Amino acid sequence: MGLLDGKAAIVTASDGVVPLKSGSAADPHAWQSVPNAKIYVANIRDALVAADPSDAAAFRANAENYLAKLDALDRDVREAMAQIPAARRKVISTHGAFGYFAAAYGVEFIAPLGVSTDSEASARDIADIITQIRAAKIPAVFVENISDPRLIERISAETGAHIGGTLYSDSLTDEKGDAPTYIDMVRHNIKALTSALDH
Repeated sequence: MGLLDGKAAIVTASDGVVPLKSGSAADPHAWQSVPNAKIYVANIRDALVAADPSDAAAFRANAENYLAKLDALDRDVREAMAQIPAARRKVISTHGAFGYFAAAYGVEFIAPLGVSTDSEASARDIADIITQIRAAKIPAVFVENISDPRLIERISAETGAHIGGTLYSDSLTDEKGDAPTYIDMVRHNIKALTSALDH
């Protein structure tokens, strides 16, 4: 590691993560699984130790402290999901970013028929979502691109599905928001999911 010809060494923090497929490509959202986040931390620690051996003890101590927090977080997520019956762990979400979370914690994230995060849902889309929820007995919906509250109310009224709040997948909030750190993001998402599913 270190500098080579005046250029910083490049480290891939996700080395060792088993990639999931998203279509024909690898799903890049590996951090949605806390065990994968632990791999990132270990890789970053090792890269810092190699780049600056004189501070290795501090890098190792900081990493161990953070890894302990991630262990506690992972336990909390597993315990929270264990409280939800397996048959109810189904969510409609326009986010395609929760494959690793689903695999790690036993939640099925289902894309709404005909709706993406790129466009506002139409009345036909809403009717399709209602049919989909009824057919699959989906208890919770996180569809953030439906800005008309009447459409959200219609989905809930016609299906009994709980409408969840915001799930964070790709970015954090500022320090005053719900998800200013990685750990806060995961805790926010699990609280939103369990609140929506535990009805």
